[in-house]
Amino acid sequence: MNKGHFLIQKYFEENSFIQSNIESFNHFIDFELQQIIEEVGEIVPTIIPENMEDFKIKFEKVWITKPTITEADGSKRDVYPYEARLRMLTYSAPVMLQVSTYIDGMQRETFTTEIGRVPVMVKSKYCHLDGMGREELIKKGEDPIEEGGYFIINGNERVLITVEDLASNKLFIQHNKTGPSKFSAKIFSEQGAYRIPHTIEQTKDGMIYLTFTRFRRVPVIPVIKALGLVKDQDITSFISKEKEYDDIFINLFDAMEIRTQNDALEFLGKRMGIIQETEIKVEKAREHLDKYLLPHLGITEKSRLVKAYTLCKLIKKFFMVSKEGLHPQDKDHYTNKRLKLPGELLADLFRVNMRILVGDILYNYQRLVKRGKFSTVKNIIRDKLLTSRIQSALATGSWVGGRKGVSQNIIRDNYLSSVSHLMRIASLLSSTQENFEARALHPTHWGRLCAIETPEGTPIGLRKNLALLSRITQADTQEEKIKKTLEGLGLEAAK
Repeated sequence: MNKGHFLIQKYFEENSFIQSNIESFNHFIDFELQQIIEEVGEIVPTIIPENMEDFKIKFEKVWITKPTITEADGSKRDVYPYEARLRMLTYSAPVMLQVSTYIDGMQRETFTTEIGRVPVMVKSKYCHLDGMGREELIKKGEDPIEEGGYFIINGNERVLITVEDLASNKLFIQHNKTGPSKFSAKIFSEQGAYRIPHTIEQTKDGMIYLTFTRFRRVPVIPVIKALGLVKDQDITSFISKEKEYDDIFINLFDAMEIRTQNDALEFLGKRMGIIQETEIKVEKAREHLDKYLLPHLGITEKSRLVKAYTLCKLIKKFFMVSKEGLHPQDKDHYTNKRLKLPGELLADLFRVNMRILVGDILYNYQRLVKRGKFSTVKNIIRDKLLTSRIQSALATGSWVGGRKGVSQNIIRDNYLSSVSHLMRIASLLSSTQENFEARALHPTHWGRLCAIETPEGTPIGLRKNLALLSRITQADTQEEKIKKTLEGLGLEAAK
């Protein structure tokens, strides 16, 4: 046996083709589940009993156990994948949550309850088959060379297809052949449940406009001033100290009447279509900027100045491409793409349905308070709601954001077709449109994606497969560590 064969054999003794899928699911359960619960924060009902001044519900620790089944007689026991297939069951585990209630600032009730069930990936850390040897797997009715990496929903083996998308929080500038602006820049700002597209464009008269959520083509200077960077001199120096662009002065001249932060917020409130008095216009505009403008930089008032500086830098980069001829970023370069693995797709689904569960808890609580029949929070948490919605999405493939075909029945024609299906990647681009560049083979696909395996017809180049030895890292950025490294290299934190 030569060295190459020996190395590959050693690699597959410890790893599998679909290792990334399993690691992704484990990461979702170990870390992302708790993050989603923390995002919920405190639940504060609007209607509370008369004898209370303040009432809060707080979600604390969350965890799952290994898959179990509740029989008709009420007994609970462990369930294995072979039984789930034969009895048309869902191979899922209960999600346990620690809940506390606070009345007038004092903790009154703490309990642990099941908030729903989450399907468990076969051969993951939370599957009963994890760590079993060949003989044990055969005893449990499993094929010992089976890779796992899929879910069992109502007895059907379902695979979550990895989704390919443009990287979030990165500015992409493109040359437009038609339309009012020669160049336009886009950035998808993502933070938790928020993923908001922002567009920067410049018209022939030199005016720069920003579009996001309810703001449709608003001049960018009032937005910067509304964030607290009011002085014209500060704005020009933050956009560019080295070179003065005439177009900046055109935009500053247009916003000459906006002298204070409140003037800018009132102007933006009008552009939002708010017809109430000035105070409400200002408050609504401020709230909208905090929540929806570049949320990846923060969604509190502390991040306003950072957002203003970032907008200035985005304008500078836009000018470098449109005025100085800097080559725009290649959208099809694989450093500008991100893959959403099964764990991240489940996190998206769980996050949306967790918000629905919180809304249901609030509704039930307030309904019982009005009737004077409220006793304990434990009785108003409906575990069936979360379970049924998650199972429905996995069974039908209809995902959050209106996407279809995210979950599919695994192909069992032969072993290779099953492995291929587990390693599939689907682009979000429509297969009915041309998108020639997105379909083409890119040099950065080398070693990451299979250069051969793609279907014929309209989905060609949009449906791809991972290369056999490729691995995908988890999106687990350690902000504090990165900050310390940058400070060690001589960078100073913004004051």
